[in-house]
Amino acid sequence: MAIKLEMLRAFRVVAEQGSLAEAAGVLGRTPSAVSMTLAQLEANIGAPLFETDRKNRLTKLGELILAEAVRATDVFDSSTGTIRRLTTSIAGTVRIAAVPSVIATLLPGAIARFRESHPEVRLEISDLDSDSVRQRIRFDQADIGILTASVDEPGEGVTIASDCLGIVYREGGRIARALAESEGPASWSLMRLEPLIANPLCAMVAHDDIAGLLDGCNLEARNTTALLSFVREGLGATILPEGAVPIIGGGTGFVSPADPKTLRELRMICSSDRKLGPAALEFWNTLL
Repeated sequence: MAIKLEMLRAFRVVAEQGSLAEAAGVLGRTPSAVSMTLAQLEANIGAPLFETDRKNRLTKLGELILAEAVRATDVFDSSTGTIRRLTTSIAGTVRIAAVPSVIATLLPGAIARFRESHPEVRLEISDLDSDSVRQRIRFDQADIGILTASVDEPGEGVTIASDCLGIVYREGGRIARALAESEGPASWSLMRLEPLIANPLCAMVAHDDIAGLLDGCNLEARNTTALLSFVREGLGATILPEGAVPIIGGGTGFVSPADPKTLRELRMICSSDRKLGPAALEFWNTLL
């Protein structure tokens, strides 16, 4: 009889649990069935794997074979997990993690096009900041990620769009009044008129006033909805991309200074360790 994976798994669990009874509980089998499987493995190998019938101490050969059993069962479990993920992606779910401006602007059209040809696929959309998008991809909690990056950052993923960063301010506030009274171009120095509500995008602006405000900032948020709520409440002004304008809403304004003009890129990423399933790959191409 050839050595089978179920023999190696039973042997591994018995060795790890230290008894037939405990192993039987883990495997969901009777102790006699587990004992028979072990006997078949030992008969195939031609030597005992345990020093005693209590199965709590391995022979030298048993220690060597245990290492192979662990390796074989781990590889099998990893492969079956990958197959399940692929099956889910084909007919079940595609998981997308994206920054809020993408969800408000790029995704609706892409979803509409994708659903025309794949109406059976479920789409799960998560609204996150860029660091959280990376984390979702790293831990296989999302198939596709879309994040914000500076144009100067090393290439990460595929660039699908770019837009300008700008100041989001409250209507009726100091920045709004300064803009109404000024005839010249807007400057990042306007941010000195109100407290800065910081977020990770602020660090992308190469302006001395923004750097100084960041050093003394005592209010920071990563969620776009929270940032906009703070601005509307008069807690200060913040920096967001032009792509967020559709979700800015009433009570606030947006201006993009040119000293310097600051671009952000939207980049689409996926895991470098795992291939996209067919449905996820189709959605990837739809976004491209």
